[in-house]
Amino acid sequence: MTDILDNPIIPDFGDKPAPKPDAAAPVTAPTAGPSAPASTPAGPRKICFVASKGNLDMAYPALIMANAALGEGVETHIFFTFWGFDLVTERHMDKLKFTMLGNTAMHLPQAPHVPIPQLLGVIPGVAEATTRYMRKQLDDLEIPTVREMLDIIVASGGHLWGCKLTFDMNGLSEDDLYDGVEAIISAADFIELSEGAQVIFV
Repeated sequence: MTDILDNPIIPDFGDKPAPKPDAAAPVTAPTAGPSAPASTPAGPRKICFVASKGNLDMAYPALIMANAALGEGVETHIFFTFWGFDLVTERHMDKLKFTMLGNTAMHLPQAPHVPIPQLLGVIPGVAEATTRYMRKQLDDLEIPTVREMLDIIVASGGHLWGCKLTFDMNGLSEDDLYDGVEAIISAADFIELSEGAQVIFV
């Protein structure tokens, strides 16, 4: 039972790691000069966020990071898709809600070691109460609303894009959208747009 095979059979999991250099071989330092690789990026930095969630608590990560990126002079794009499209839909963007359902990390800041049962979220009125509580926390910290965050991002030179599939699925028109959305684009358009960029999915 404890015998170890001399030549164990190892499954092929794909690419093999590069062979280790021979320890006896001398190590030479890279030479400086025209042939040395550049240590700085070839062009300006670009970052693209995919906003796919429409809950109040999931709206802020992409917006806060996009605002921070713009503050660092990074070209910034946000692609709103599926429920994330609610962030730029006029009839929803000011009414985003926070729910405990599906949130296994839910707890009160005053009692971080006391978990809150997710089943409480199905009780009528609980989602509205937790949403009001979160909005108050954001207000106390002077964090702008979703609409105000989008205004700041657009004013700072950020680019907002809507997903064509989501747009069509929801039967929306351009009049339904927040004014800062530049265009409705397809997934293929976003792939082209994000070439060379750091992509963060939220």
